[in-house]
Amino acid sequence: MDAINPTVELSATERRDRLRLIRSDNVGPRTFRALLDQFGTAHRALDRLPELARRGGATAGRICTADQAEAELDACRRQGLELRAPEEDGYPPRLATCEDAPPLLVIRGARATLMRPMIAIVGSRNASAAGLKFAGQLAHELGEAGFLTISGLARGIDQAAHRASVSSGTVAVLAGGHDRIYPPEHVDLLGAILASNGAAISEMPLGHEPRARDFPRRNRLISGASLGVVVVEAAHRSGSLITARMASEQGREVFAVPGSPLDPRSAGTNDLIKQGATLVTEAADIIQAVGPIMERPLPLSLREPDEELFAPDPETHDRAQIVALLGPTPVSIDDLIRISGLSPAVLRMVLLELELAGRLERHGGGMVSLV
Repeated sequence: MDAINPTVELSATERRDRLRLIRSDNVGPRTFRALLDQFGTAHRALDRLPELARRGGATAGRICTADQAEAELDACRRQGLELRAPEEDGYPPRLATCEDAPPLLVIRGARATLMRPMIAIVGSRNASAAGLKFAGQLAHELGEAGFLTISGLARGIDQAAHRASVSSGTVAVLAGGHDRIYPPEHVDLLGAILASNGAAISEMPLGHEPRARDFPRRNRLISGASLGVVVVEAAHRSGSLITARMASEQGREVFAVPGSPLDPRSAGTNDLIKQGATLVTEAADIIQAVGPIMERPLPLSLREPDEELFAPDPETHDRAQIVALLGPTPVSIDDLIRISGLSPAVLRMVLLELELAGRLERHGGGMVSLV
């Protein structure tokens, strides 16, 4: 069964403080996770932000205030939105297992729907009639088999997949805030999704206009929440190929629909098949592949605070050694531990300090680099 059964419900204070933490400068999902692991609660982490940033070589960035967080929570309630944490009901179980899962997900619609097994269907915005028809056929048949379709509410393949699965359940992943739907002409489609026990999710605050860099961030939510990603028509350098790459990094299945070698809209999908993606000509190909995955228990994403995870206060020479080893080229944390000879606790604390000072960037696969 593809589900975990969260029993945790955050207190109002902890929800507010987690919102404050993730809305503060230089705190992304991975940093948030490290802070919560180290300090146990968002409140204690917030108290330590200025000190950690100072130790990393900079003054603390903007820290979201309690009033600002309460204002966002009130605005969400007025619009029928909820903010759910990875350990709470209504947060897609598979997304909760990702290392860069949003600390709080803004959801709208049927909470129970988000707990069902999902298959992502993505592809070209400038899709062919055949591609649109096949995407809709796949979504419809997957819905009949009990799967939820998840996609990005974009033009083309995304739209076709959503429309074909409105009656069986579909989830739209937004690049902007819930009040900034893109493209604007899909407001009605989103309304139909929500009216039919579907749902919409975003990690962005209300009022956030989607920018180019927000779409790859959105794509990791599409792939992370799913059992696998089906790509239907994608040219070279397509955003759908980014979603497929993220799916592979997250340990999700990657499926591709073959197309004519003469159609540039199929160049990317044909390449995915060459690289080992599962070829799809019917929904049964997908259902057969994900069946064994659904039988495996999902690992829980969050762990209890570990007092041994970080050193309380690294020595100045240890910090200098780690900074000297870092550069603009990403390097793995494991390599830094091996080369420096320092304990994982010391290294992780220094990296956290540098990140909160705005000097470090985290990449997938445990890689880090200086900004």
